[in-house]
Amino acid sequence: MRSLCSILSLVLCGGVLHGEMAQAGAALSADQFDRYTQGRTLFYGFDGVPYGVERYLPNRRVIWSFLDGQCQNGEWYPQANQICFIYDEIGAPQCWEFSISDKGLIAQFEGDPEATELYEADELGEEMLCLGPKIGV
Repeated sequence: MRSLCSILSLVLCGGVLHGEMAQAGAALSADQFDRYTQGRTLFYGFDGVPYGVERYLPNRRVIWSFLDGQCQNGEWYPQANQICFIYDEIGAPQCWEFSISDKGLIAQFEGDPEATELYEADELGEEMLCLGPKIGV
């Protein structure tokens, strides 16, 4: 019975987030987000198709690509219950509310249920590709 309760609590809480319980559907704190992502490269999907990939580096640095070989360097910071990203070539912050599900991260743009929702996709069997700068006229 005790093991059934333990398993049930893991399912109801969305699993262990690197040693800390995360409640399913609850917005991740900056610390929880950092522990989950740092050192990883995560692929994201939208409506059943690959959407993009992001590499999470130390000191809240990131590299994002729409899977087109064009990569954006940036950083993230917490703002209220959202994680905001600012990229070198995109001036406006992009803020997302992250939560965890039994399948991984869920990212809701600006925490708006009517806006874009990305989800952590299964491994696509490919590496993050960043092409060099465009050369020529």
